[in-house]
Amino acid sequence: MNKEQLIRKQILNLVEKFWKAKQDSVKFVPGESYVNYAGRVYDDKELVNLVDSSLDFWLTTGRYAQRFEEEFADYLGTKFCLLTNSGSSANLLAVTALTSPLLNERRLKPGDEVITTACGFPTTLNPIIQNGLVPVLIDVELGSYNIQVDKIEKAITRKTKAIFVPHTLGNPVEIEKIAHLAKRYKLWFLEDNCDALGSKYSGKFTGTYGHIATCSFYPAHHITMGEGGALLTSDPLLKRIIMSFRDWGRDCWCEPGHDNTCLHRFSQTFGQLPKGYDHKYVYSHIGYNLKVTDMQAAIGCAQLKKLDKFVHARRKNFEYLYNGLKKYSGYLVLPESLTKSDPSWFGFTVLVKENAPFSRADLVDFLETNKIATRMLFGGNLIKQPAYKDANYRIVGNLHNTDLVMNNLFWIGVYPGITKEKLVYILSVFENFFKRLN
Repeated sequence: MNKEQLIRKQILNLVEKFWKAKQDSVKFVPGESYVNYAGRVYDDKELVNLVDSSLDFWLTTGRYAQRFEEEFADYLGTKFCLLTNSGSSANLLAVTALTSPLLNERRLKPGDEVITTACGFPTTLNPIIQNGLVPVLIDVELGSYNIQVDKIEKAITRKTKAIFVPHTLGNPVEIEKIAHLAKRYKLWFLEDNCDALGSKYSGKFTGTYGHIATCSFYPAHHITMGEGGALLTSDPLLKRIIMSFRDWGRDCWCEPGHDNTCLHRFSQTFGQLPKGYDHKYVYSHIGYNLKVTDMQAAIGCAQLKKLDKFVHARRKNFEYLYNGLKKYSGYLVLPESLTKSDPSWFGFTVLVKENAPFSRADLVDFLETNKIATRMLFGGNLIKQPAYKDANYRIVGNLHNTDLVMNNLFWIGVYPGITKEKLVYILSVFENFFKRLN
């Protein structure tokens, strides 16, 4: 071991000791401590990886990013994983990739339609609009808050080119039927898997059914890099296109710091460029720079080893809340999942029934006053948000259930940082609320 390696080892040993010394000894105090809806769950392993990466001072994507992409793809069972700087960027890249000229007659063009929902997070819908495509909006099922699959076929027209749907709060959509429809009508199928990492349908991970799937590693998600996201595909051409759009739109596929991977760097002809123009500066798409840093990927490598444990904790916390709240089903609609699905829950939805003697605001205010964090189902009915007042879209049927979500639904956390003590407290607060009704 040389001097540099020895010093690095000493630094990393100190980082491990630092984390252990820094552990917060403050205990949970019911009614005084805040119960978050989500948050980072980590230990010394993430800090050690982070510092180890920083000592390299590579900064852009490097050895940790390559390792994460390989291990993540292997974990889920896809051929390729491509890291990016957020789940929202992953969604943008997924949709934009389908506009590539390399896809020939299957290329998406302005005016083409993409079937999705108006219920959820804006950056599922945004890339469709940002690419000049037309969202075709279908209502959601109550209980799962996923797209009404039985309406998809009726929504398909000659302009329909793709389906892009999320697995809402980790609850898998009826994915086999969607995949079948996509194949039958030769449509692209994209999965927004940002809230569903670790979920399964028919024993197979979500994020592996579509042509492209997206993941998010924001601190609230199943694993975190702080910021960060990923795209999954098993199609080599789509992988090449996504990488190009992510990396400035370049035609070259060399990794950062590497040259002439194709062995023809100065001997090719592209467009109207002079023959032999440096391939590293040939651009085949109008792209972005949406890469992740190696320090973020280093955190992700440590988090990935904990994913199974995190998923187990989320399912256990969900089950505890469900069993404790089902006695209030006369007033509340609790989450429902499909028989074939095994969700890796992102949150626990609570829909206040329209005939309940209280409103969502009443219950949310009581929970928040008692220091239990709540969240809406993101943007509710997105087309009622100010950002979309001039957007071009088509609605199939009506969005009645989406409006119910907007007006009556909220959710609470099930993340691994919610201990048994906190779960007991959450249920006691619900019980106190319902006692007030009598």
